[in-house]
Amino acid sequence: MPWNDKSGGGPWGGGNNGGPWGQGPRGPGGPQGSPPDLEDIIRRGQDRLKQALPGGGRASPALFGLIAVGLLALWLFQAIYTVQPDELAVELRFGQPKQDLSEPGLHFHWWPVETVEIANTAEKLVGLGEVRGNTSSGLMLSGDQNIVDVKFSIAYQVADPNAYLFNVANADEMVRQIGESAMRESVGRRPAQDIFRDDRQGIADDVRAIIQTTLDQYGTGLAINAISIEDAAPPREVADAFDEVQRAEQDEDRFVEESNQYSNQRLGQARGEAAQIREEAAAYKNRIVQEAEGEAQRFISVYDEYAKAPEVTRERLFIETMEKVLGGSNKVIVGQGSGQGVIPYLPLPELQKRAPAAEGAAPAPQGAN
Repeated sequence: MPWNDKSGGGPWGGGNNGGPWGQGPRGPGGPQGSPPDLEDIIRRGQDRLKQALPGGGRASPALFGLIAVGLLALWLFQAIYTVQPDELAVELRFGQPKQDLSEPGLHFHWWPVETVEIANTAEKLVGLGEVRGNTSSGLMLSGDQNIVDVKFSIAYQVADPNAYLFNVANADEMVRQIGESAMRESVGRRPAQDIFRDDRQGIADDVRAIIQTTLDQYGTGLAINAISIEDAAPPREVADAFDEVQRAEQDEDRFVEESNQYSNQRLGQARGEAAQIREEAAAYKNRIVQEAEGEAQRFISVYDEYAKAPEVTRERLFIETMEKVLGGSNKVIVGQGSGQGVIPYLPLPELQKRAPAAEGAAPAPQGAN
């Protein structure tokens, strides 16, 4: 060995006295503190190994069997793999993925010819709109030139493990960037009122469709399950002005509701009164018709009786008519032969004046003595 050449070379080119400092390196071992011999160290190691092996280092069937069992155990450890729940595995043969997927459970493959890649298919959540420093990443410009701060989350999972494992490097960051771009596009086409309260669900559906289309074009094998808009608010600098606008819009809606309520109330009353008038008119019509029909029937019956006995019927009609005429009038009857003391003068105007003061009582006949 060149490190042990005592005739003169050595790594320092000067034998025992060579080297850049005029002498070779010295150590605690060997004569005069020279370094230990490397060949001796290797030889002693080989001797110890032979002593440790059965049979003094000579090859034996037991040794080969032990080595074979160890290699078999190592191969089985690499060839058998387990797929956990919410996972799918793809086997690769010489680096080319197979079409079949390995479901959760215990599986076997021919290692090292075949290898395994495992994808987690559980649903994952990515949040957007976090505050970074003094600014928020969710600040966006709406279609009516207003700035809104949107915080939303994206729920996604692996739908195609083959595409996901070999086409995607960082799924969370990719979904976050695509989701932010899609949200800015959707908000930029709509007024700020839509994202505040009017059409949040419509915006979420549009964003989900845009993200899914982009992921499919990239061949990522990811599926978007849901878009949840957690909060949408104006920037803090103009929050008071937006709140004032919101209160004004709420007052407007309240006034509109009150006017609609009053209109409905008045319309209902008018319809009720109209229905009442129609019912009264119909009742009056029926009453008049019934009375007319009754009078007609009475006239026919009277005529039939008159045809049977004209004199009797005529006398009866006269008496009934006079009864009706004289029944409600003030009258004084003076019979013939009432005596010498009856003055043929009656204060008829005075009797008529005293009639209302009688409060409904019939006036007594008066005469002069």
